[in-house]
Amino acid sequence: MRFEFVRVFCVMLIAAISTFAAEDPAAAKLYQKHCFACHENPAPEARIPPRSALAKMRPAAIVRALESGVMKEQGKLLSRTDQRALSSWLGSSEVQSTAANELSNPCPVAEWVVPEKAAAWAGWGNSPGNWRFQPEGGVAVKDVPKLKLKWAFAFADATSVRSQPAVFGGRVFMGGYDGSVYSLDAQTGCVHWKTSVVAQIRSGMSVGQRDGRPALVFGDVAGYLYALDAATGRLLWKLRPDTHPAAMMTSTPVFSGDRVIVGVASYEEGSALAPGYVCCSFRGSVLAVDVRDGPIVWKTYMVATPPAPGKKSKLGNLTQGPSGAGVWSSPTLDAASGAVYVTTGDNNSDPPTPMSDAIVALDLATGAIRWAKQLTAGDAFNSSCAHPDKYNCPDSDGPDFDFGGSAMLVKLPSGKRALIAGQKSGMLHAVDPDRKGALLWSSRAGEGGTLGGIQWGPATDGLLVYAALSDIRFKRTRVAGQLALLREPDPDKGGGMFAFRTDNGERMWHTPPPPCGERRPCSPAQSAAVSAIPGVVFSGSVDGHLRAFATNGGAIVWDFDAVRDFKTVNGVAGRGGAFDAGGPVVAGGMLFAGSGYANWGGLPGNVLLAFSVDGK
Repeated sequence: MRFEFVRVFCVMLIAAISTFAAEDPAAAKLYQKHCFACHENPAPEARIPPRSALAKMRPAAIVRALESGVMKEQGKLLSRTDQRALSSWLGSSEVQSTAANELSNPCPVAEWVVPEKAAAWAGWGNSPGNWRFQPEGGVAVKDVPKLKLKWAFAFADATSVRSQPAVFGGRVFMGGYDGSVYSLDAQTGCVHWKTSVVAQIRSGMSVGQRDGRPALVFGDVAGYLYALDAATGRLLWKLRPDTHPAAMMTSTPVFSGDRVIVGVASYEEGSALAPGYVCCSFRGSVLAVDVRDGPIVWKTYMVATPPAPGKKSKLGNLTQGPSGAGVWSSPTLDAASGAVYVTTGDNNSDPPTPMSDAIVALDLATGAIRWAKQLTAGDAFNSSCAHPDKYNCPDSDGPDFDFGGSAMLVKLPSGKRALIAGQKSGMLHAVDPDRKGALLWSSRAGEGGTLGGIQWGPATDGLLVYAALSDIRFKRTRVAGQLALLREPDPDKGGGMFAFRTDNGERMWHTPPPPCGERRPCSPAQSAAVSAIPGVVFSGSVDGHLRAFATNGGAIVWDFDAVRDFKTVNGVAGRGGAFDAGGPVVAGGMLFAGSGYANWGGLPGNVLLAFSVDGK
């Protein structure tokens, strides 16, 4: 099997070099040396965009990724000249430029007056308990079938929309693939301001108070945390709380008085794809930051022991550890007991540690760990585990069952409390926060996997938990003119919406996903975070549909197919695609959702869609 892989790889390499060398021989050699092994036909589980996705990006966006984004470690191996040559060769000049259109639809200049009771969804879960439930969003059950597109806004140089928007005071705050941050008018989509930061923004937007004025706080893939004046976009402060080169922030910050609490994760599991990389040394953490001027108040690692040299891998490579246990999700606040809860990722190298794949309670004032409940022990994984040679793969080789979504704090009918969280194992768990995380129940929604299970989190109305299932699967197909088999999403596997009781985990209903039909590539997987209002739960799918399910039985009551071209309010060419990562947001009688996700063969897109009743 390994010989066949090497043979096919070499044939592909020769073919690729022959095809592209005439265009720019030097750039083709750079691609062969630094990029081909990972990007030409990546395993989906490695979370690496294929070359076809890079070809849809502007060269400037690729340069940004190499200089300060997720590829900056690889970018260090290239001179600035080589970075630009390679990016120009890989990217497309046909994608519309940000600079020419970024403020083509400016809002009229006016003072921002925030009503005392402004409609809002100002963080990841719209409440300290992270329910992802909007009881007063201005959209009633009877209104949902009437939802129509009101406006669409497109992000230039983008093939994915990862950041979840925040809505506050009649404005929508959104981060882009190229590091742009926008303040848009909720009713019209016009642009109040735009600010550019260091790198791509994957965290959600969070709005809170700083010295009596609204402030916007978020993180980027270069590991920076930012605070902007929400009225003007002016930078208040920026901070890189972890010096590890692979540190990044996908966790949406949460405000707690004069502090923001946020988790730190990394893309070091991807760095492990390089055969010579000594994996791994990043440790996930949680920190409290003074929102007024940015100093760190406390920082707590999720791996207690600093990394040290370990035994050699099965292939003789050097290793180090322990590592990993990144915090991908937004923290959950518990003011009543002065605690903050986070969910953690897996380890990236041996030895496994006791707070990976766990729900962890910390003291809100000091960051001291109160307790941790591990749901999967011995889980160490990095992207090289998906490579045929597994050169940097830990001995446990996964199963990669970490947590991507937040824990939800609910009060049960009995008066007891529970923390409920969905895991990539396909399980939904409830633990008792008042008994050091004692397990209350676990219920299965799916099989789980590296890209499977419950990915970015469920929603709850306090009585039921609504969980969307990913369980995306892939198959190999042969494409005319190509010797290698192409991995693409399996159109017949994955997806589904489930409802479970909060008190005992009993499954109340399950709605299978609608079929993909003739659309390709396509997957029915529902990876994105879900959101709920009284009577309805919203879930975006990798197939490009955004659907609403009735909470009293799971019937689909609204379905919007986003895979189309859109006329956008800012004049940038816009197209919808897969829904993933951040979920829909409901506030002020409107629904907002980002569409487009090009990773692992998904449907690319670059739009923020705004819906209202009858589009008015």
